[in-house]
Order: sequence, then structure tokens, then C-alpha cells
Amino acid sequence: MTISNLLKGHEKDLGGGFVVRRYLPSAVKQAVGPFIFFDHFGPVDVPADADHDVRPHPHIGLATVTYLFEGAMDHRDSLGTFQRIEPGAINWMTAGRGIVHSERTPKDLVGVPHRTHGLQLWAALPVAHEETEPGFCHTPSSAIPELTVDGADIRVLIGSAFGQTSPVQTYSQTLYLDIALKPGHELALNGLPAEAAIYPISGQLEVDGAALELHNMALLNTADTRRVKANTEARFVVIGGEPLDGHRFMSWNFVSSSKERIVQAGEDWEAQRFPKVPGETEWIPLPARKT
Repeated sequence: MTISNLLKGHEKDLGGGFVVRRYLPSAVKQAVGPFIFFDHFGPVDVPADADHDVRPHPHIGLATVTYLFEGAMDHRDSLGTFQRIEPGAINWMTAGRGIVHSERTPKDLVGVPHRTHGLQLWAALPVAHEETEPGFCHTPSSAIPELTVDGADIRVLIGSAFGQTSPVQTYSQTLYLDIALKPGHELALNGLPAEAAIYPISGQLEVDGAALELHNMALLNTADTRRVKANTEARFVVIGGEPLDGHRFMSWNFVSSSKERIVQAGEDWEAQRFPKVPGETEWIPLPARKT
């Protein structure tokens, strides 16, 4: 079979009416390549009185990967980074041994109706790099390789494909493509990594003749070439990479190969031992433990 499994997302309210559709992790598969977390938010019209700010919160053992189609957000972190995140750019934040960050509505959009639409992914770091130094890397839209193949406008966000390589540095083989496909056109996906998945953002797609409906992620058998056809104007992403080096434990915003490390991170956050985000005084408390 071409599609080895379909992951159906579930909706999750992050607060303030900000709803996302979450696909990873799932009961079917914890991760696709290094990607252990996949949220799709929007497209949504944000009213003037909305409060979608995400107050400071911690991470360990992972890298956050933020990509917008519409809208903007201000990123601040405990390294002192300030970065406005806009459509088309890749923002890779390595948590490693620990980082704290906030994501807020830019001042020019506060009190102004606007649209927001994007993807938030986490890449689990290889065991050897779980405790690496934290870091933040912004790659502007203009630095992302773009090409057109068989009616497909392709952006190589992370990794290598179609003879192009993204400048984004990763810790393991990683693939992340943003593809817009014209109606009636078909694109061959060759040389996919050991694990890969297709997720439709908009439009009607077929993968090797099988319809792929919106709000479904298709896990692919990558042994052979996969063919993706658009029946309408369509946009989709391809994610993947080499399989994770072992199981990961996940709790709240923490990812680790060690349960004990996650417990320690929770205790450190409760005791406010994580570094602070300059200029921020708020923070999100550790969720209550389930009994």
C-alpha cells in the first residue's frame, strides 16, 4: 500500500478560543522521522478583542519549528532573542537542556482584526543532543530554496529535495516541504527518507490514486516513488526523516528519552529554576498531575 496509515487530527483548545488540530503524537505512531508533534492552526479570522498570546513556558529535549502561512507573532526567549515571525520563514528553537519562550501578538496587530494560519512542529533531539545548549535560528522566507517542478511550486523548508538544500541546520536527517500544486498536475516524490507523511493544507489531493481528505495525515510507504495529484488548487506539506533513536517520553512541553529527566524538568519549572525571558513577568504554571 502507498498510504500505510491515516492519522485523523483531534481539536485542542489552547486557551482564549485558540483551537488547533493535533496529529502527532498519535496512538498509531509517536513520530514521523524526528517530528514528534504536529499542530495545524487556522486559517482563522482573529477578532480585535482576541487574546491568543502564549505566556512564557519551558521546553527540554526538542526543537520547536514554527511556520506561518498568514499572520505574525513575536517570539521572545530566555536567551534574549526577540524575533517577529512572519509567513514563509522557518524559526527553529533548540530547547536542549532547557529554554523558556513566549509567543505574543505583535503590537501592530493588537486590537486589529487579522488572520492567522500556520503549523507548529516539534522535532525530538537525538539522545546524544537532548542536553545540548539551547539556541534559536531564524531563516527568513527569502533564504528558503524555491523551485517549480511539474506544476508544483516547492519550498524546501528543511532538508534536501529536488536538488535543493535548505540552510536550516538540524541534528538528524529531517525533511519538511511546502508544496502548492496546480489543478490536474501530478508530482512525483522520489527518494523520500525512511519515514515520511503528507498533510494537506487546502484543496483536493490524491496519493497514488487514493483521495487524501483534509484533516488527515497520510503516513507513506517510502520504498517507491509516490505520486501526488491535485484535483483543485492544492497545498500540502511533506514531513519526515530518519526514525527516532528510541522511544520518547512526553509530558506537557517536555520531551526526553528519560522519565526521570521529565520529572526533574517539572520540578525545576515549579521552583522557577529555569532561566527567565527578559521583559516578561508572566508564566504558565505546570499543569496539575493526573491522578
